[in-house]
Amino acid sequence: MANVAVIGAQWGDEGKGKVVDWLASRADVVVRFQGGHNAGHTLVVGSQTYKLSLLPSGLVRGKLGVIGNGVVIDPEALLAEIARVSAQGLKVTPETLRIADNAPLILPLHSALDRAREGARGENKIGTTGRGIGPAYEDKIARRAIRVADLAEPETLADKLDELLLHHNTLLRGLGAETFEKQALLDHLLALAPRILPFAEPVWERLDELRRVGKRILFEGAQAVMLDIDHGTYPFVTSSNTVAATAASGTGVGPGTVGFVLGIAKAYTTRVGSGPFPTELHDATGKLLGERGHEFGTVTGRPRRCGWFDAALVRQAVKVGGVQGLALTKLDVLDGLPELRIGVGYQIGGEVLRRLPASPRAQAVAVPVYETMEGWSSSTRGARSWADLPAQAVKYVRRIEELVEAPVTLLSTSPERDDTILVRDPFEG
Repeated sequence: MANVAVIGAQWGDEGKGKVVDWLASRADVVVRFQGGHNAGHTLVVGSQTYKLSLLPSGLVRGKLGVIGNGVVIDPEALLAEIARVSAQGLKVTPETLRIADNAPLILPLHSALDRAREGARGENKIGTTGRGIGPAYEDKIARRAIRVADLAEPETLADKLDELLLHHNTLLRGLGAETFEKQALLDHLLALAPRILPFAEPVWERLDELRRVGKRILFEGAQAVMLDIDHGTYPFVTSSNTVAATAASGTGVGPGTVGFVLGIAKAYTTRVGSGPFPTELHDATGKLLGERGHEFGTVTGRPRRCGWFDAALVRQAVKVGGVQGLALTKLDVLDGLPELRIGVGYQIGGEVLRRLPASPRAQAVAVPVYETMEGWSSSTRGARSWADLPAQAVKYVRRIEELVEAPVTLLSTSPERDDTILVRDPFEG
């Protein structure tokens, strides 16, 4: 049986939480491999709604959850999330959750710098969540990050804070923001240490053992391919690599362990924050999609921008993300629309492209080239087989497959976990 990696194939918020939760029933362990608490997954289970940011979605299914070294961890945010879901009845203990001991930490100074920079950009804001994700990844690359294992060594922690504060306080002063004192930060981290360290271990070792005995591993990505730091709509991207290849480096396994790559895409397109969005709708249809789809960011609460399905964008994500099959979500949101459009390319100047160029200026002026299809009048909500779908809805899905050059292996027709049409079990490889 194959392992599975789940990644977003648009700009995030595609419904990964539900799909991962659904797949977790077939997995033994669910692993987060990148991002931080700037991404959220919403899971609806009966009358309970769980909003997860750092915790792997598999915990809702009672599966072992692992947070890999590719994730940047805000220890306060993690503990608050554990407390919140524990109050909802989930069991989160060192027996059910393991954290990579080499994962970098997000400190209060990271979020302070994030907010100060974003404020200084004025109208040129990138649209970050202000939660310190980017600055924490910067420290990781600059080799000055404080990592989970450092919490067990007070002297190491004190020495590393000297270098960290030399860098960050200089930047904060330059931006007119409040600086940080070493002793206060040290006391803060030492107080958190006994609450975080019981979860810590070299998770690469555990994952290797699970792989060798044939356990099924589900790798859970955050954000999406078009927010990838290399392959997304730079600079309006996240601060980590979101493609499936990161599942290996972000957890400490070999690339052969990753297995089947499942990309998640909505049946239309949404985006939170700033950046190019060629198929965005500013009319009544865009508003309708937002209202029907309850399009608000899980973490930020910001309204999502809505538009037609962009097949050229998803095709690009399929290619660079290594996607082998798509899970198409929220098909029911399109019910009753008399006409649907699919973006098949972009006109930039006198040229038509089937990909978004790397240049931000070109991305900003890209005009979508559309293909029009007839909509359907009957409901798809709650459908659990192809036979339950209107013929025109099936045609829409089949046309998407052709345009993005990847098969639809799962189709989600409501937020409920069982309202899913399974075409091919990703764990079968």
